Amino acid sequence: MQLYNTLSAEERAIMIDDAGKQRLTLSFYAYAQISDPTQFRNELFLAWNALEVLGRIYVASEGINAQLSLPADNFYAFKDSIEVYDFMKGIRLNIAVEQDDHSFLKLTVKVRDKIVADGLVDETFDVTNIGIHLKAKEFNELLEDPNTIVVDMRNHYESEIGHFTKAIKPDVDTFRESLPIIEEQLAEHKQDKKLLMYCTGGIRCEKASAYFKHKGFENVYQLEGGIIEYTRQVKAEGLESKFIGKNFVFDHRLGERITDDIVSQCHQCGKPCDVHTNCVNEGCHLLFIQCEECATAMEGCCSAECVSVIHLPEEEQKAIRRGIKNGNKIFKKGKSDVLTFKNNEETHGIFVADKPSRSVGTTIKKEAKIKKIYIGKGTHFFPKPSIGQFLIEENEIKIGDTILIKGTTTGEQKLVIEEMLVNDLAQEKAVSGDTCTFKLPFRIRLSDKLYKILD
Repeated sequence: MQLYNTLSAEERAIMIDDAGKQRLTLSFYAYAQISDPTQFRNELFLAWNALEVLGRIYVASEGINAQLSLPADNFYAFKDSIEVYDFMKGIRLNIAVEQDDHSFLKLTVKVRDKIVADGLVDETFDVTNIGIHLKAKEFNELLEDPNTIVVDMRNHYESEIGHFTKAIKPDVDTFRESLPIIEEQLAEHKQDKKLLMYCTGGIRCEKASAYFKHKGFENVYQLEGGIIEYTRQVKAEGLESKFIGKNFVFDHRLGERITDDIVSQCHQCGKPCDVHTNCVNEGCHLLFIQCEECATAMEGCCSAECVSVIHLPEEEQKAIRRGIKNGNKIFKKGKSDVLTFKNNEETHGIFVADKPSRSVGTTIKKEAKIKKIYIGKGTHFFPKPSIGQFLIEENEIKIGDTILIKGTTTGEQKLVIEEMLVNDLAQEKAVSGDTCTFKLPFRIRLSDKLYKILD
């Protein structure tokens, strides 16, 4: 009985590409009393592995928290597999705003003490005594109420690239840190203000709303389904999006574009940018924001030290990182001492909210779009010679063309093709159906797209 992954992420990515099936990325959660989380975990793994589900799922005695992807063809079979359990019948499944076949490359189902780590030890706390759920239209209306205090229940690296207008964004690394801070700072407003909260998919607000009601807050509201469901309703109903920027997600994509506003800066030069990446030095893996120019200059690294490390032989790199565990420090992002540009700490202070209107220049717009045509996608990266391999799906490219390689982690990288191999032979041109390789000054990912820039 197989209860764990047997394939590497790279092998799984190749299988996904070969299968040629569209995949859906989705998330859901449910608070419930689960008597045997381990047995529950094993049942889920067996059922979902057969349906080609990939993702990161946590189960605990208090419920389930899942972010995953699956072939679109298997959606209804998957839905049947969870509705076997009474507490998940009719559950809302949050479909991602942007889809990526490679959003998850492994199926990981873990048993945890809690599905949302809150640091609470209080037997009188009832997690099911929650606040009032609001849909997008109701949420927008309450945002305009002068007696409303809206709080972002996410971490600093999430709210930095996108948030609701007027939101208070606690400068915290974890959810558990935010609860006592918010309680203390808003203690004088337990009766006279409406506490309005939001998070990515609703799970953190669900617990936070119960916590603040437990602590005496009388008017507690939460965004139903979080930012993901809010965005769906805004599009479906033609509403104004009060959320600006990108929604951070915990998968390969690292973010979903909600509006064209760019509300954050590159952590190395300060240029307007909201592309998250992980330092390519596997011994560091720091999560930070990096613009196209810095990605090229720093070779995808967060510091000069890491640039030096990635040029060492692989065995030396492994020796350096052997026994070192990064843990949550990879999320220190804009706070890391190695980054030369620090975003303004005050913008994340508890009682500092954004200016109410974008018309007065509170955000920075994206630069003009580059004229380009789609060519194909990345299929492999050879790290030692630093060579990228691409499948040409449409149109053609030739030596001398300026190309753009684009991906959630890679960002947008431009270069001129000086030489290339087409189907393993030196050629001047590659057309639809060809596999071509050429040298790159940066790493590509399997989901990266290849474009040709037009004059």
